[in-house]
Amino acid sequence: MAHQLTLPRENRDLIKAVDNSFGHLGKPLSQPDRVLIGQGRLTKLSRRGPKTKSFFLFNDVLVYGGIVLNGRWHKKQKIMPLEDVQLEDLEDSFNMKNQWLIRTPSKSFLVGAPTCQEKQEWMQHIESCRSKLLQTSNRQPGSTFAVTWVPDKASAICMRCCSTFTVTHRRHHCRKCGFVVCNSCSKHRALLRHIHPKKRQRICRICHSTLSNDTPGLAHVRGDSVESSSSGEEDVVTFSEEDHVEESMEDQAPTTWLH
Repeated sequence: MAHQLTLPRENRDLIKAVDNSFGHLGKPLSQPDRVLIGQGRLTKLSRRGPKTKSFFLFNDVLVYGGIVLNGRWHKKQKIMPLEDVQLEDLEDSFNMKNQWLIRTPSKSFLVGAPTCQEKQEWMQHIESCRSKLLQTSNRQPGSTFAVTWVPDKASAICMRCCSTFTVTHRRHHCRKCGFVVCNSCSKHRALLRHIHPKKRQRICRICHSTLSNDTPGLAHVRGDSVESSSSGEEDVVTFSEEDHVEESMEDQAPTTWLH
């Protein structure tokens, strides 16, 4: 554990430094009651493989972004309210160790820490901050969470029709089940309100059939999804296509805890 913050000014200076690291494209993080709890680098597993990201834990939100080692600034800022975060401990896999699952209504993904100790510290601090936030505020915990997407490399064929993917026969992801599917098997769109209240999301034909058999009200709220881009075609930009810089987990500085 690092030294404990005692001065509000010191906390403000640290949050300002995080703001500056995201540049003018990031949303301002400074708020009267916001406290920076800790920061470090974790490996986030996206559909195209593990990527190193910088994570910042505050007393009310979890923030992360891609890193730029030489310029030491971050991009593609993502802010997740802690009341919407749900954690699940996971065993080591062949491509990632010290991992756990982070669920939110709009996105769910796996992250891994350099060591088992750092993993436990991250999970404990996140759970502690979330618990305190829910106890001391009027915020309500999330109840609908996204599924994790099946990584691109996990399937060379459409998981619905078994057609082989090629340069022209592209991969897509169903926002409800997370399966890798082809365009022909994912032509349907459905309104998944925990992702976006108005924009319809790409879903596969099986999930479309399931939703069609549900009652109309449930068809809009029961689907699982991940965050889509702001454009009409969600495959133009996705969270897995963020610019990134690779970095060995062994070369990362240890997580710094301030509280």
